[in-house]
Amino acid sequence: MDGGHTLQSTAGFGELLRIRRERIGLTQQILADHATLSVRAIRDMESGRVQRPRQETVRLLADALRLEGRSRSVFEAAARRQALAEEPRDEPTAPPVARGAIVGREPEIDVLTEALAVHGDRLVTVAGLGGVGKTRLVLEVARRLHLTARWSVRWIDWARQPGMGPERRADLVGAIGARPTLLVLDGADAGVETALLDELFQRCPGLSVLITARVAQPLPGGQVVPLAPLPTPGPELDHDPAALAEVGAVRLLLSHLRRLRPGYRLEPEEAPAVAALCRQLDGLPGALELAAGWSTVLSPRQLVARMADGPFHLGPPPAGFGGRGGVGEALDAAVHRLTLGQRDLLQRLAAEPGDWSGEDAVELSGRPPQESLAAVHELLASGLIRSVPARDGVRFTVLNLCRRLFGGAGAYPVLAAAG
Repeated sequence: MDGGHTLQSTAGFGELLRIRRERIGLTQQILADHATLSVRAIRDMESGRVQRPRQETVRLLADALRLEGRSRSVFEAAARRQALAEEPRDEPTAPPVARGAIVGREPEIDVLTEALAVHGDRLVTVAGLGGVGKTRLVLEVARRLHLTARWSVRWIDWARQPGMGPERRADLVGAIGARPTLLVLDGADAGVETALLDELFQRCPGLSVLITARVAQPLPGGQVVPLAPLPTPGPELDHDPAALAEVGAVRLLLSHLRRLRPGYRLEPEEAPAVAALCRQLDGLPGALELAAGWSTVLSPRQLVARMADGPFHLGPPPAGFGGRGGVGEALDAAVHRLTLGQRDLLQRLAAEPGDWSGEDAVELSGRPPQESLAAVHELLASGLIRSVPARDGVRFTVLNLCRRLFGGAGAYPVLAAAG
């Protein structure tokens, strides 16, 4: 075991370089020869005159000193700490300002913030249906990291400006440097080049990347967080306004209703309609916002009645929702992205009442277990099914919107179009 780790983990890079050189009996000249560097460079680094050693220089020195494992990590970390200490102490760049409050996402915010700030994850993708609230969630995580951990935030609307040429890449690297920085690539449905991420991580040691996309792209070393719609209330809460108001989907819907109808209160006679509305729309934040947009002319009970023939008739209100699609558009796009096998399994599961397990899906599909379970994984990542609390393992349910999509008098037209 290598001794002196406590001292070396806190030593400056120049001091650590000298300790390592002397420990194996090398002069500055011999180390310079082995590392293909000049004696003056070695002398300047050990004396502290070189404040920000280049990454390639650090690698050459580590090779010449025959450092491996923990010893090499400590050596490289000392160089990074010195570079960070010499960064200009300007104010960290703030994220964009959110246009509305975030409701019902406290667990997801805490988990994602902890993954980046505490566990050191450097590449995370938040995936889910359009309208599930990926961008709003990531905005809140970025805000917390900026305020509590003093991270800079670089936000790129990847859907509008995908890709990054050499000049733009160089500008970004120069702006980030070695500072603790969160780079958000929002709306990266078309994917992100692995080579780009590799370069950014190599040149920006304090960088973490957070991606939002409707479908998660497999990326080496990346973590994927499937974002489900908000929790919805069970029928047993329909006549308990106080309990209903604690459920995530209801909390969000009420927040929208109160902004549009100041003074609105959830009365007992209206509580069942509010609960039914949240269940019909699966707690999907974008759909709940659209429904609330009609609340100035329709009550929750009237909205539920209007959706009796199908929630896909619920389009955006005339004002305040420019460019926003209707309830069915995100679902339609997600179903189109499925393979025929995945779509067939989803349609079979949608016809089954209640929840089900992965083993149930294998039996229902009639396909090999590995293929069936992979399809369940893809349906979950796409946001078309959701996990439900269960005592006997992991269980799932199909979104109510999907049941309506595939139910009724014949399949939804998207099936014929996508076949």
